[in-house]
Amino acid sequence: MTDILIDDTATEAVRALIRAFPLVPVSRPPEQGSYLLAEHDTVSLRLAGEKSSVIVDFASGAAQYRRTKGGGELIAKAVNHTAKPTVWDATAGLGRDSFVLASLGLTVTAFEQHPSVACLLSDGIRRALPNPETQDTAARINLHFGNAAVQMPALVQTQGKPDIVYLDPMYPERRKSAAVKKEMAYFHRLVGEAQDEAVLLHTARQTAKKRVVVKRPRLGELLAGQTPAYQYTGKSTRFDVYLPYEPDKG
Repeated sequence: MTDILIDDTATEAVRALIRAFPLVPVSRPPEQGSYLLAEHDTVSLRLAGEKSSVIVDFASGAAQYRRTKGGGELIAKAVNHTAKPTVWDATAGLGRDSFVLASLGLTVTAFEQHPSVACLLSDGIRRALPNPETQDTAARINLHFGNAAVQMPALVQTQGKPDIVYLDPMYPERRKSAAVKKEMAYFHRLVGEAQDEAVLLHTARQTAKKRVVVKRPRLGELLAGQTPAYQYTGKSTRFDVYLPYEPDKG
């Protein structure tokens, strides 16, 4: 669990949101490590001793660019967005790819198991809903807090299988932007070890009806050492596509 400092300026909407996650309220910032700060109408990720912060904001910056230009991205081809598939994003993180997929008109069920990351993403979705520019996209994302490898099989029983399961397991990224580097450093510091990749991929292939799409660095290793059916490769990123298991092999 992660510490959260609740400032006196925090709105009731923010206070209600953070109560949904197992966070530890503190009266002052910790001397080391990361923590969440709830102030005004936003929840942010902070690192002790640093002035910078990380928030989920879908209405500006890189998120706005990807939302408005998302139709031309490689991710759109990888999920075959023209067929309007249902997508389960099993590694939602800060929600960037979920939001791009939703901006394409797709219905996205997002899973995030880390309470602090899920809180940040939930806060970003909450603030995007009343914004005329982002409300339709945000409304197409349904966030589930928990381990996707555990929750997906249970959800299949009530909702049926999705067309696509999307995976973006955490990996070190090399980016030119110092701001992005700092944001990823905060994120890695907070999350720590990644999920069991083999279990996650196995569950995804049991769950998807049409394909499992895995995002990787262009020259990165194959997820769990497993060879995909085919790939979509860009300048810095590639998408490995795995086919679902045959019914008698799942």
